[in-house]
Amino acid sequence: MSRSGFVAVLVIELHFPDAGSLKAKRKELASIKAQLHGRMGAAVAETAHHDLWQRAELTAALTAGTERGLGALVDGVERWLLARCPEGVHMQRLVVSVQDLAG
Repeated sequence: MSRSGFVAVLVIELHFPDAGSLKAKRKELASIKAQLHGRMGAAVAETAHHDLWQRAELTAALTAGTERGLGALVDGVERWLLARCPEGVHMQRLVVSVQDLAG
């Protein structure tokens, strides 16, 4: 069995200063999640701050065959998020090889 490939886990903190309610935040967040999934191919889940109306935390996962290719995908996600939410994005990335995951 081949154990090549890489996985990136992204923890994304978002700030929505213009959201005046949970409904407004959820509408914006749903759009962001759909774009990350549809445009970037990421698996995305809201993982924290569910009841706060100006903050959200997403965890996303991306995969690629090479570390360089994965880095380019992650950089693209970060650029897109900064353009979409210039008022507040912080992203932490963890990149690991499939071989390392398999032990």
